[in-house]
Amino acid sequence: MKLAADRVKACLRPSAFDDVNTVIANPDDEIYAYAIARLLVSCMDDASMLDKLARYEAERSAYFLKAEDPEVIAYIATAVGIDITAPDMSVKQYVSLVSRMREPPRWRLVNRDVLHGRVHCPPDDYAAILRERIRQVIRSQLPLVVPPGPVAVRLRTYAEEVSHAYREQIMEQYGEVSEGCFPPCIRAIIAAVTDGTNIPHTARFTLTAFLHTIGLDETAIVEVFARAPDFDIQRTMYQVEHISGSGGTEYTPPGCATLKTYGLCVNPDTFCKNTAHPLSYYKYRKKISGKKV
Repeated sequence: MKLAADRVKACLRPSAFDDVNTVIANPDDEIYAYAIARLLVSCMDDASMLDKLARYEAERSAYFLKAEDPEVIAYIATAVGIDITAPDMSVKQYVSLVSRMREPPRWRLVNRDVLHGRVHCPPDDYAAILRERIRQVIRSQLPLVVPPGPVAVRLRTYAEEVSHAYREQIMEQYGEVSEGCFPPCIRAIIAAVTDGTNIPHTARFTLTAFLHTIGLDETAIVEVFARAPDFDIQRTMYQVEHISGSGGTEYTPPGCATLKTYGLCVNPDTFCKNTAHPLSYYKYRKKISGKKV
């Protein structure tokens, strides 16, 4: 179980797979850790963790595939639905594969050779395309259903440990920001989103509720999340509308005590000592700065 938890923690690092030991001492342990890691992230109720693990495992697979014979690589590619021996692929398949790949200018159709509905793919491109396809396959299988019982209890214990490490990593890494009258916790969340870092659901809720309460409209709030690597316009709009009151309940951000339990209270300053809620902090800072609330 610990090996699986360490595997999930490894996917949290910005450099992800580059930092892990590439030596496999015991293949059986690796298989076990992979299976348990999938169950572990499925207990976390956080889509960003599912995305991170899928990307990490895809990068890990791509690394080890480099040492395989071309025939083995072609076989694996065929198993996941890609013919890497072909000089091109259909536009439909190509777009579905590259839509979430990094270095977007390189993969845009306008920068590719397209003829008769086929996109030319040089051999060098197929390594990245295969890695992305593996990521998609792994992600499509998550989350797994974890039935209640002793195993689920143990998994959730490790899941909470990983969740705490994830929250600490995000907030410590992006704590040093400047956002005017916003409290430090809100500034840190905005900085993380702007930098392209996936943030936990509790952070998304806090930021959305805070921005809505101080007067931002739904479109403006959605735009804040637009740079997130797992940005989905429909899902984000639904969440923003729901938190903003479309379901009949209008939410406000959690108080400071709750934010501490979430691991979202970072870099408290002297003004935090006089307030117990992000909105109180905001009003106080605006008041002393001479700005109208």
